[in-house]
Amino acid sequence: MIDVFQKIAEERNKHSIALCTIVGTKGSTPRKTGAKMIVFENGKIHGTIGGGELEKSVIKNAVEQIKKKEPRLFRHDLLHQHSMCCGGTVDVYIEPIMKKNKLYIFGAGHTGQSLAGYALDFDFEIVLLDDRKEYLDACKEEGINKMHLPFPQALPILPFDENTFVCIMTYSHEIDRDILAFCLKKPHAYLGMIGSQRKVEVTKKMFADAGLGSLIELEHIDMPMGINIGAEGPEEIAVSILSKLIEIKNVKLKSQIKH
Repeated sequence: MIDVFQKIAEERNKHSIALCTIVGTKGSTPRKTGAKMIVFENGKIHGTIGGGELEKSVIKNAVEQIKKKEPRLFRHDLLHQHSMCCGGTVDVYIEPIMKKNKLYIFGAGHTGQSLAGYALDFDFEIVLLDDRKEYLDACKEEGINKMHLPFPQALPILPFDENTFVCIMTYSHEIDRDILAFCLKKPHAYLGMIGSQRKVEVTKKMFADAGLGSLIELEHIDMPMGINIGAEGPEEIAVSILSKLIEIKNVKLKSQIKH
């Protein structure tokens, strides 16, 4: 059987899941302290913490905690709560493990490489894309997925959802705008494009004139990208962009927890 932690590593980027661990027992119980089970958001499981009504109840609790995005400790009295004749008590700690946020960085120049490297410490699944192999090869950080394809070929095969963060910073204004036009209509948590204020104003006018986006959609694009910290040089610009990504990520998380 696949180890529980190996299963978490395999599944966490596909699904929201919860790790359920028996952290304490008293009396007669089906499983002892340390037993683990993974519960998926649809109620399916991997592993077991004892079966029967106990497990059924833990699965229900786990699905609820995945929705709430909050860990919680549950105590189960096997006899009185679940009519299980073994009659002991079981403490189960349920810890939701949410899908990672995807970060697509279009452009592997100095700023793109810096952003990818800094973002590794903030729980993003990072994909660095460029049609220039030598630029991707220059990125040596482990943990960064690199995609060497022409941008028009890469875009249709990338998955987009409400956890997708998109940063556009290629070597060409025209390519940047083509990528922006494609991503604008895809689900995303964040969409930003690097550039001067003039580039931004020209882009907004071009998109509005061509009917590529509504005024509301265009205002929601972060461009010029990042928080204004007076950044100079690729590293500082990358920090300003990452700061904005962290802000959006945390605001999004708080909003999800409230709901």
